[in-house]
Amino acid sequence: MPRPLPHHPVSKTQARRIWLHAQRLDTSAPFGEGPQATQAAVEHLGYVQIDTINVIERCHHHILFSRIPSYRRADLRQAQSLDKSVFEYWTHALSYVPTRDLRFFIAAMREHKRNPSNWFETVSPADMRKVLRLIRTGGPLSIRDIDDDVLVDKIHPWASRKPSKRALQLAFYTGMLTISERTGMLKSYDLMARHFGWETPPKPASATDTAAYLLDRGLRAQGIVSLDSICHLDAPSKAAVRRQIEARLRRHELVAVTLEGAGKQEHWAKPEALQDTAAPQSELVHILSPFDPLIIQRKRTHLVFDYEHRFEAYIPKEKRLFGYFALPVLVGDTIIAALDLKTDRQAKKLLMQKWSWIGRGQRKALKPLIEDALDRFERFQLAD
Repeated sequence: MPRPLPHHPVSKTQARRIWLHAQRLDTSAPFGEGPQATQAAVEHLGYVQIDTINVIERCHHHILFSRIPSYRRADLRQAQSLDKSVFEYWTHALSYVPTRDLRFFIAAMREHKRNPSNWFETVSPADMRKVLRLIRTGGPLSIRDIDDDVLVDKIHPWASRKPSKRALQLAFYTGMLTISERTGMLKSYDLMARHFGWETPPKPASATDTAAYLLDRGLRAQGIVSLDSICHLDAPSKAAVRRQIEARLRRHELVAVTLEGAGKQEHWAKPEALQDTAAPQSELVHILSPFDPLIIQRKRTHLVFDYEHRFEAYIPKEKRLFGYFALPVLVGDTIIAALDLKTDRQAKKLLMQKWSWIGRGQRKALKPLIEDALDRFERFQLAD
């Protein structure tokens, strides 16, 4: 009977520093600047979540700004529409994903074609032919470019009454179309092969390669991983990913980790990741999106940072603790506050709705640092 592998103890302080280094939140401007920095950031993180809420700047721009101080919205447009180094698809949510990783999503596209969800069961072949014909002959288009004479009933609160929109969405999920450009939240669709200039499409990755990709993505962007953190909202992938972990443990490419406070939850890391536990710059301040990779997995954030983020946009006002759209504030390696902010675009101001301190920090000394970060954040919010 094989002996159990030794476990390496990791304190919460070490775990925070390892995760922050993996997320590139421990130094200023880790990816440089310009459009190339946007591509590098998306490739390192593996995905950047997209969200429609615009109380402040939408989260995909916010996440990139947190790692690229000179980030401009035009940089992401160039990466998507001109350089074509990123594309949109579903991870645990709709996200920007590196184009180099597209082959790992082709199996999901084919599965959508075989088994469309109930959102798309009502898409008629005629509606699908209509939108594909318009795009083939007229080039990329958005839903605003298509007139639907007859609207249909919604079958889900997020569904559309426009048959053409449902057809566009289904063609997107099946990989026939891709989003070639995004203006705000308005999406333009093009034939995927034409957008990328393919003569032949890339071959889909095997199931084994896809599991390895998920593990590698987690290790690169998280440092210390668990099955839950690798397969966030993707339980069907856990068995294949575990097999990858066990194989790498046998080859000594991974080590088992006992993370302080994690109880029986298993964690793993590359041996070299455990050696890199230097403290981040103590005066480095990040005002983070609630959809940032450091925050979106709420239980993991709570475990490592002792901070339980509350997304309160959808709960009654009287039950909110931090506010409608609270943003965690990271100073060094500690989440020290949560700020409920709102952008008044007409008055060109960033409004402070509520400031909540978290834990016990040197608040008097830290407040000027956070206010300086708020000034930079406001300039980003109001920039063209």
